[in-house]
Amino acid sequence: MIEEVWKVDPQLAEAICREIGRQADKLELIASENFASMAVLQAQGCVMTNKYAEGYPAKRYYGGCQWVDVAEDLARERASALFGCEHVNVQPHSGTQANMAVYMAILKPGDTILAMNLAHGGHLSHGSPVSFSGQLYRVVFYGVDREKEVIDLDQVRDLSKRYRPKLIVVGASAYPRTIDFAPFREIADEVGAYVMADIAHIAGLVAVGIHPSPIPYCEFVTTTTHKTLRGPRGGMIMCRREFAQVIDKTLFPGVQGGPLMHVIAAKAVAFKEALTPEFKTYQEQIVKNAKALANALAERGFRLVSGGTDNHLMLVDLRGKGITGKEAEKALEDASITVNKNMIPFDPQKPFIASGIRIGTPAVTTRGMKEGEMEAIGGWISRVLEHPEETVKREVASEVKALCDRFPLYPELRKECRGVT
Repeated sequence: MIEEVWKVDPQLAEAICREIGRQADKLELIASENFASMAVLQAQGCVMTNKYAEGYPAKRYYGGCQWVDVAEDLARERASALFGCEHVNVQPHSGTQANMAVYMAILKPGDTILAMNLAHGGHLSHGSPVSFSGQLYRVVFYGVDREKEVIDLDQVRDLSKRYRPKLIVVGASAYPRTIDFAPFREIADEVGAYVMADIAHIAGLVAVGIHPSPIPYCEFVTTTTHKTLRGPRGGMIMCRREFAQVIDKTLFPGVQGGPLMHVIAAKAVAFKEALTPEFKTYQEQIVKNAKALANALAERGFRLVSGGTDNHLMLVDLRGKGITGKEAEKALEDASITVNKNMIPFDPQKPFIASGIRIGTPAVTTRGMKEGEMEAIGGWISRVLEHPEETVKREVASEVKALCDRFPLYPELRKECRGVT
């Protein structure tokens, strides 16, 4: 896959190879990242990238679409089977564009949205003032209970009755607990609102039944395809049949042009992989690993937001350790452990500093690591953050490299890197 790049652009080929090496030789613990299969990578790099296919299967604005129609139909059929939804659109380029299409399909500028506060675990596209969503719509935020650090449903109900939102958004990018969608439906019915669930982080868990599905409770469900679903980078919209036409028209030609057919082909592959029994076993191991890693950190004196995790991620409050999220991210990176700084609920720090780090287990689970490895990783994180001296970071980096060598990643691609990894 890289040989031709070496011939045409050696500088870029080297950068690709060094990225392969970074992924292979470090521990990837960013909760929103994963490693796609070679089949997904090859589909995403296929000749369907050459084809313009504005419109939808059998209703294109260009000729010559018979084979890309097959790819999109496969992706739609498999997504419907995976999630049990009435209608699906697999064309969104990202989760944010999927959310944008839903908003624009049912809202007018200035309409009210009720969504989870970004500082409590929400997402930029759920109404942050720096996002289009916060600039076009009037957004009211709910959050978590200060003591239990779980979604405050009383607050959701009170705000709904006070502000009468047209849309209630459920979903998060840094929330470690199970989300119960049923109460949101009840509250929405009380005030006449639509409900949209953004399951970008938990889609893989939902697909296999480990996390409750929002499909029975929501008019709209959006997701990315590259996190726990382990597919290519992209988005997807699921909705009830009655909204199919308005969603499709809003996405194209409303907010996007020609679909990325090579990415849709890769989505089809990923959805087929997700329909296998092995994928359910994989999702179960993600959760087991998250619980094991959370326990390893708690045993070493780290405070976990809400006290633990039900899903693929945990949020670690570092204030008791005397280190900021920014400092922790850098120290761990030096030790070959990749995480991201993250605000915790009611965080006194600014977002670029943050008081916590977010840790997830999808990527290391893809490599085949299990509970024993999580115990070791918890120990390394503790060593580095409690003693961030250069000697400690070098020692941990060496131990991380030995572990990664036991669980090789993309060996086929490394062979093409001419020793540059």
